[in-house]
Order: sequence, then C-alpha cells, then structure tokens
Amino acid sequence: MATGTDRLAAPATLDDIRSCVHCGICLPACPTYRALGEEMDSPRGRIYLMRAVAEGRLDVTETYTHHLDLCLGCRACETACPAGVPFGSLLETARAEIERGGRRPLRRRLLEAFIFGVFPHPHRLAIVLGLLRRYRRWGLQALVRRSGLLRRIPPLAAMDALLHDIPRTDGAPPEFLAARGRALGRVALLTGCVQRHLFADVNHDTMRLLALAGWDVVAPREQGCCGALELHGGRLDAFRARARALAATLPSDVDWIVTNAAGCGSALRDYGHWVDEDATRRVAARSRDVTELLVEADLPLGSLPLTVTYHDPCHLAHGQRVRTAPRALLGRIPDLAVVPLADSDLCCGSAGVYNVLEPEMADRLLALKIARIVETGARTVVTGNPGCLMQIARGARARGLDLELVHPVTLLARAMRWEDR
Repeated sequence: MATGTDRLAAPATLDDIRSCVHCGICLPACPTYRALGEEMDSPRGRIYLMRAVAEGRLDVTETYTHHLDLCLGCRACETACPAGVPFGSLLETARAEIERGGRRPLRRRLLEAFIFGVFPHPHRLAIVLGLLRRYRRWGLQALVRRSGLLRRIPPLAAMDALLHDIPRTDGAPPEFLAARGRALGRVALLTGCVQRHLFADVNHDTMRLLALAGWDVVAPREQGCCGALELHGGRLDAFRARARALAATLPSDVDWIVTNAAGCGSALRDYGHWVDEDATRRVAARSRDVTELLVEADLPLGSLPLTVTYHDPCHLAHGQRVRTAPRALLGRIPDLAVVPLADSDLCCGSAGVYNVLEPEMADRLLALKIARIVETGARTVVTGNPGCLMQIARGARARGLDLELVHPVTLLARAMRWEDR
C-alpha cells in the first residue's frame, strides 16, 4: 500500500492542504504568478482550488484543470513555504484525479498519448530520434518550417525547436567501471531516458569521474525509465509500476544510487512516498545527485580559463535541495570564473514536457531566463538537467546568442588532469 494517496479528500492529504495558511510568502517564488499576476495561478490559489474540490465545494471543471495544468511543478513554493506544505505531492494527487476523469481536450489527450507512449520508453525514444535525424538530414525539417504548419500547431513547433541537434550516441556506458585505487564503496548510475540518448557523453563522464573519485560504478543495462514524467503528469499507476521495475533492476548492495538528471533524482527521492515497499524506500534513501558525491572527492583539476554562470534546475534546487555542491565543484576549477545568475532558481520553462504541453507560458519564462543570462556576460551556462540544457539552448538560438550549454560533469571532465591519476 502506498503512503501517497491518489485522492485529495483522503484525510492525510486534506490535512496537508489545510496546512497552507495562505500567507503569500510563496507568491514571489512562483514563476506563473510572476508572469501573470493571477491569484489562481499562484501556489496559494491552486491550493484553494484543491481544497474546494477535496471538500466537495467545487467540481473538477475545465477552468480548474487549466490552472493546475499551467503549474510547472517546479516546487519553488516548497522552498519558500514556512509551513512546509508539500505542494509537489498535492499537485500530483490533483492531476491524478483529473486524469481519471478524462476532462482534457482531445488535442491535449492525443499529444499526451504520444509523449507518454514514447519518452518513458528508451527503445521507442531511440527509434523516434533516429527518424528525426533523417527528418533533418533529408531536408524535411526545412520544408515543414517553410510550410507554416508549425505556426498552426504550437506543441509541434516547440518539439521541432528543442531538437536542434540529435547526436548519435557513442554506445551505452560500460556496465561496470572499477574505482581508481582503493574503492570507497559501490554506486549505481541511473542512465535515464533522454540523458542516455541525447547526452550520452554526460553519462560516460559521470562514470569516469566517479571511478576517479574512488567508487566502483555499475550501470545496469536493463534499467528502464524512473517514471518522473508520469509522476508529474498524474499517471500514478504507471509511475508506481516504473518505480517497482527500476528498483528491481538496481543492485541492493550499492551505497548510493547516482543521478545526473535533476528531474530523475527528484522522482527517485519521492519513491518512498508513493510506493511503500522496501525496495523503493531503499532507492529513495540512497539516491544522490552526482555533484553530492564528487564534491567530497579530491579531483586533480587543471586550469580552465572560462567565464560561466550556473542555472539551478528546479528539481535539484527545490526537489532535492541541492544548491551548494554544484557551485562548490565549479569553484574548485582553477581559472574558471563563475558569475552569479539573478533568479538562478526561477524555472526556465522546461519542467519535463511542460514546454511542449504549455508552449506559450514556457516561452515567457524562457525569455526571462535568457534576459538574466545575458546580464551576466557569460558565454557558457552550466546546469544539471537535460531539459534545462535543451530549453535554454533553444532560447539562445532563437535570439542569435552564442551560448554554450553544459552539464557540470562536462566542465569537470574538461578540467581533469587524467594523467595525474
């Protein structure tokens, strides 16, 4: 039996809803409230709506669904909230009720059917990405863009703009990489779905750095999706099935389960809330972002004369409460200048597949993020989530900006003096 219920009216969930005292401290932290200034598009307003539904004073209407769909699920309100309201799990519960009612428009349901039918399935995703490579190489992308079709279907335009470059993966990382020198212990790497196909180099660098830091690293080939997209989309039955399946493929004898994608790491840490079983609780307790382990290592880093700025992925800063480790690691690289980014933890508009489902709001938030990045003068943006990397790169291309987007482990790998170990 899961500890996290699928019903807003369940006593424990209703207690969490009622723990909101409507103080408004969360309002400045909420991206959609900052963009729209509408009370119902703030955490406080959405909790008011959830409470009305839970108490039977409001039906699950199209308007209610719209306000909840517009939420990014970034959990910045959780960081700001003095009462500790678990907004993320409340939102996921509310979306589960909406899913069961089937109240979204047909176009939205068809788009979601495609997204959830492809993205959480690594093998299907590989096929689709292969087709998209041909779509670009054969000139079909340019033809479709000239046709004006993308302007009429904003979600399609968003996907087209995000997948500017689809690299060929250089193969899966090894299933085992031994520690350099005496091993500190043993860790398992979550290879992810989008990460393994579009950022395979990040997985390879993650394994090499962890081994250099003294960890035996395993990356089980049979591991599947963590279920993060389904969790945030309110598809809790599918999420629980994925959580159980992934927990079964990850070795039980590892000290840590390492993630290098913020959204995946946040989902893993929530496993114990939604699936009350020994294996899933173990995964939740042992999950760590790669920067949390590397920050404890004595890595031989050489000079990297570069000016960078760091963007906090929402599900790393707010979902996992990891802020200092990535910055501390960057600060150790000789000659690397790290310029502070204003509103660093304000969502860039990626939020899983939010930028496809809600492209208009995602674009507004992306514009705010790009403006802040331009203010820094940095030519390189560092962030630890594949969605953020693609979203910000998309915004830079659209504005003709020469920005490089990199994962923290990518910079560490560049700076490493591999021959010294």
